[in-house]
Amino acid sequence: MGLGIGLFIGLLIIGVIVAVVIVGIRASRNTQEGVDPLMDRLADAAQRGEEVKSLEAIEMQQPFAERVIVPIIKKLGDLSARFTPQNLLVETTRKIELAGNPGKLDAGTFLSLRFVVAALFGGVLLFVSRVAPTPWSLGRTFLLIVVFVFLGFNFPGMWLQSKISRRQNEVRKAMPDALDLLTICVEAGLGFDAAMAKVGDKWENELSLMFTRCIREVQLGKPQREALRDMESRLGLPELTSFVAAVIQSQILGVSLSKVLRIQSDQMRVKRRQRAEELAHQAPVKMIIPMAFLTFPSILIIMLAPAGFQIAQTFGGGGIGGG
Repeated sequence: MGLGIGLFIGLLIIGVIVAVVIVGIRASRNTQEGVDPLMDRLADAAQRGEEVKSLEAIEMQQPFAERVIVPIIKKLGDLSARFTPQNLLVETTRKIELAGNPGKLDAGTFLSLRFVVAALFGGVLLFVSRVAPTPWSLGRTFLLIVVFVFLGFNFPGMWLQSKISRRQNEVRKAMPDALDLLTICVEAGLGFDAAMAKVGDKWENELSLMFTRCIREVQLGKPQREALRDMESRLGLPELTSFVAAVIQSQILGVSLSKVLRIQSDQMRVKRRQRAEELAHQAPVKMIIPMAFLTFPSILIIMLAPAGFQIAQTFGGGGIGGG
């Protein structure tokens, strides 16, 4: 029986060698004859009636923004990065990372986008001033263009800051429930990495994506503590910093991880309730401005308009009759 198995393995090895030699000989013949294997496959596909698209046709199928606008902005970004201080590039890169890298932008492209948006805002206002039915004065046009250019220059920064705040708020709201699930999984016998993977599979939000990325980095060979610190630095949220520090400290000191996670979950829930109460207390103060400039004038107009019309009619009629 052992002789039969050895004979079978030997024949299999000889067959693999013969196949490799035949493929090598055919490839060398095609190379010597000037036949490109890729072009040969394309010709076979064309003969079978399959549609073969050139690179130009594939590129023309992309949207106009990806073909024209995005490359121009990237070229401007590369040019502006040469004249931008390194500290500003590092700070912008940090903000883009905190925002979750929206639009796959780099620091140079984002900084050049500020000038593009400023020029766009100024150009739109200049066009409006030219097509207006009544001509604008030069001073008014210049002042409004300066204001709109300033707004356009700062608009990408405000947009990026709103992305950062929205992402942090989403993670902040999801942390107590995620820590509850982590606690249940760890108490059920799963390891911390497996529990994080379970959270990543359970939900689809920014926190689950961060957990999934952390697990992928650990699987690729990065130490777990370094992956957790990188996950915390990509968000800049104090609650997540406290969570990562507690997990690392529990692993160093040998403390029960489930107890640490439960304590962290209770603290996150208390902080979330306190933040909701704080926002509720801020609501009356924030309502003063719209009430003073929108609600109260409307109420006054509705209440005093009939009396005003009567007074105007009375005094107007009396004046006419007396004349």
